[in-house]
Amino acid sequence: MYHEILVPTDGSEPIATVLEHTGAVAEGRDARVHILYVVDDRAFLTLGEEMKDDVIENLRQEGQTAVEAASKQLETGDIEVTTAITRGKPADEIIAYVEDEGIDLVTMGTRGDDTSNLLGSTAQTIVTNAPAPVLTVNIGEE
Repeated sequence: MYHEILVPTDGSEPIATVLEHTGAVAEGRDARVHILYVVDDRAFLTLGEEMKDDVIENLRQEGQTAVEAASKQLETGDIEVTTAITRGKPADEIIAYVEDEGIDLVTMGTRGDDTSNLLGSTAQTIVTNAPAPVLTVNIGEE
C-alpha cells in the first residue's frame, strides 16, 4: 500500500520519534523512505546579498547533516532511503515533492499538547493540501 514515504525534517532531535513510526510502516513493505530538508527562504529575507550566500550555504550544510542522520537511523533491514534538500517555503516544497516523487504517505511530527493548535502551520498546510495521506506523530514541545 505504501511504497514511497516522505519524512520532512528540520533537523531537530524529536525527528527520531517520527522515524521510528516511519520505519514501522515501511519495514517489510518494500517501501522507500524519502528524507527531505527544506532550506527556508524566509530565514534570510532581510539579509544583504553578501551575507545571504553564506547563510544559504550554512543552512544547506545543516540540511545535509540532518538528512544523513535521519537516513542512518532508517538504514536497517529492508528499508531503502533517499535524501533530498530543496529551498523555498517548507509547506510548498513538501507538497511539490509529494507530487513530483509520487509519494503515497507523508509522516511528520507535530508539537505541543494544546488541542486548539495541535498542528504547526507547516503541518496544518500539509495535512490540508497534500495529495497523499499524512501520518502525524506528536513529538511534544521542544
